[in-house]
Amino acid sequence: MPALRNLDLDLLRCFVLIAETGSFTRAGERLGRTQSTVSLQVKRLEEQLGRALIFRTPRIVRLTAEGERLLGPARAMLRLNDAALAELWHPDIAGAVRLGVPEDFATAHLPKVLAAFAEAYPRVELEVTCDLTLNLMETFQSGGFDLVLVKREPSAPLEGMRVWREPLVWVAQDRHSIADLATIPLVVSPEPCVYRKRATDALNAVAKPWRISYTSTSLAGSLSAVESGLGLTVLPRELVPPTLTPIFGDSLLPPLYETEIALILAPGSAAPVRRLGEHIVSALEREAGERA
Repeated sequence: MPALRNLDLDLLRCFVLIAETGSFTRAGERLGRTQSTVSLQVKRLEEQLGRALIFRTPRIVRLTAEGERLLGPARAMLRLNDAALAELWHPDIAGAVRLGVPEDFATAHLPKVLAAFAEAYPRVELEVTCDLTLNLMETFQSGGFDLVLVKREPSAPLEGMRVWREPLVWVAQDRHSIADLATIPLVVSPEPCVYRKRATDALNAVAKPWRISYTSTSLAGSLSAVESGLGLTVLPRELVPPTLTPIFGDSLLPPLYETEIALILAPGSAAPVRRLGEHIVSALEREAGERA
């Protein structure tokens, strides 16, 4: 019978993150390590097991059949490890936390932020709801959320903490679709919406006629309408999909100024809520610093 071996949890965590992100670089970012270090750790794990776990080319990163078999047990081992540490280090950080967030911001920024929090505090049960800022604020004020991320104008009354600034752009089906428009058809969210107001205020400032051509409560619905040529919309630049065209520096459309995201915690928040708020702030500060 071969001698039993102990798997290195650091190597397993690296392996799992590569499987989840599909990238050595993104796994390294989550771990705070370089791509070369991540590659070395995968090599060490494969040598320990005597199995090839990841197939990698300049364009493709995927698990081998052996890697797929390892993934489930590896995740289970990491969950047990993280739960044991959380029990010792953060016994008071437990319970349910209800977070409300705008759909587009959640899509772009929060998955890895919340995943990292869940790894660090496995005894906290996150309940995340995506909705329009108006609905988020109404639910928050009625006690339905413990904390919310909401869009607001920089000039708005200072409720909560600013955690993100968003440069905005016009988004069209393509550049040709706006060439001969006398009146700008807008694809927007229902009122009140910061992006909708930003679009109409900018057009009014230059006396450019506009009309509402399509209203949707979801990001997917708005993108589909723009892709179909029903009008233009306003989005953060980094959210523009490759199927659409960001329009800026164009004489046909006025410039758009950035907006911002604020974090608001309920008064008297419990320790898990405060810890999630601190985690979101620090994670977004790091991301903003990396973008600068």
